[in-house]
Amino acid sequence: MVPLAAIINQKGLVILNISKETIVESSLFLVAVIWALNFSIVKSALSEIDPLSFNGLRFIFAAAIIWIVLIYRGETFSVPKKDWLPLIGMGLLGNLIYQGLFIIGIDYTYAANAAVMLGTIPVWVALFSHFFKLESMNTLKALGVISAFGGIIFIVSGGADPFSLGSDTFIGDVTIIGAAVVWGGYTILSKSFLDRYTPIQFSAIMATIGAVVLFLIGLPNILQLKWHTISASAYGGVLYSGILSIGVAYLIWNYGLQTVGAVHTSTYQNLVPVMGLIFGIVLLNEQLTVLQYIGSALVITGIILARWKWPAKKNTSAKVSPSAK
Repeated sequence: MVPLAAIINQKGLVILNISKETIVESSLFLVAVIWALNFSIVKSALSEIDPLSFNGLRFIFAAAIIWIVLIYRGETFSVPKKDWLPLIGMGLLGNLIYQGLFIIGIDYTYAANAAVMLGTIPVWVALFSHFFKLESMNTLKALGVISAFGGIIFIVSGGADPFSLGSDTFIGDVTIIGAAVVWGGYTILSKSFLDRYTPIQFSAIMATIGAVVLFLIGLPNILQLKWHTISASAYGGVLYSGILSIGVAYLIWNYGLQTVGAVHTSTYQNLVPVMGLIFGIVLLNEQLTVLQYIGSALVITGIILARWKWPAKKNTSAKVSPSAK
């Protein structure tokens, strides 16, 4: 495919032929925006729909859109018996535990706080990678971890209320941090499964487990919902969070992993806490203190440092073999 070429037809119209890489880059940026905006949308919808009902409903839409794409692409597959229990365990970890912590946490804290603290996921991934000897910790990563932890302390302790178990956002802040830790572990554990399943297949399995479990848990609350009192914007929040933030976003993210690689794709995650913080302030009119702004800056700096990679040094002294010429 020709990289971003402009062709003039006989009528003088400009037809853009956009390269595959450009489409992927634009799509990944869109995912970062979708995830960042999701914090404010979920926070707003939870004022009308309880967390258990919201989670159960949105995962139905998420699983549906992923399976539609899977069937459309013809990626049929079977799951060996030995994988069933590990996959169910992964589904419960990544959906029941993580999603439960996420929904409950965001219901008890600012969307801006949640966006920044959930952005520490790359830091937890770096720590787990070092602990399980998948990737060694270097100086930059260590500085990133220290900076992120310092930022979290500033955010949690810098609220308008005094730092205490009874402060308005303390429970939510701690719960969101727990969600980030869980997702970091889930990310590391997912690597072995992605050697046997394509990203879309693995996403379909995880989304299905999440949809079944979370819908059953939320069913008693769903049956008691007063549907006629729920606003259109709250219904839109369910659709947005399910179809876009989980379903479509995961598919685009996985496609990015296949096309431009994991390292390149993961850099877009650094945009999420920054934009999430902005959306929380602009859309929900959330008021952060000076300490929380400082903490947010430290967390974002820590995320960047934890993911920074120095370019490999070229070995100029190495001789080129005849066969390599």
